[in-house]
Amino acid sequence: MDLVSGARERETWPPVLGLYGSVIVTLTALRRNRRQVELAEEHGVSQPTISRAIAAITPLIAAATKSEVPVAEELSADVTHLVDGTLLPCWSWSGRKDLYSGKHRTTGMNLQVASDIYGNLAWVSDPLPGSVHDVNALDQSGVLNTLKAHLWIGDRGYQGRGMTTPTKRKPGQEELTELDRKNNKVINGLRATIERVIAHLKNWQILSSDYRRPIDTFPTTISAVVGLHFWKTA
Repeated sequence: MDLVSGARERETWPPVLGLYGSVIVTLTALRRNRRQVELAEEHGVSQPTISRAIAAITPLIAAATKSEVPVAEELSADVTHLVDGTLLPCWSWSGRKDLYSGKHRTTGMNLQVASDIYGNLAWVSDPLPGSVHDVNALDQSGVLNTLKAHLWIGDRGYQGRGMTTPTKRKPGQEELTELDRKNNKVINGLRATIERVIAHLKNWQILSSDYRRPIDTFPTTISAVVGLHFWKTA
């Protein structure tokens, strides 16, 4: 990551913190979602100084780690992938009703996450408003456009896209067949892997607890965290 040279060209971090201090503050905010007033007290500066540091460094991290993040075209068409959606919570913004997720009953951004069957993170979509359902978010990502959908495994919410999903009871059917129940058990057992992958990604607490900065900065913050996560686990 050529973060230092890129930052030196811009020199937008607060002088009182310097580049190193600004990076430390930003990484702490991303990892722990610490309140800015707490970081300000810890570093002996004002809250606006912390805010300026995070605002300056986060886009640089996103840009520096962008090459670490696989795009859909780089995924192998012959590999089985597990996929699931997750909500990244944020404050409720009166002007952004589209952030509300009826499924989760809170506001946030929808992120689609894919891994292989061994639990290796393979791909992360661009974030969409929380009101977008998982299957629609996957459609908008275009990830299946050049891949073999039948090799992708998801929950019942992804039915109708040619993916491998648990079987639902048909209208008028009292219960699933024994074969369907066995298949569902296998599929759900495999899906536990992607749930663990998402939980590991959300160890970056900025993704798992309410995002408090202006909502228009959230996509860049997500990109920075995803880039750092791929870089760290490469």
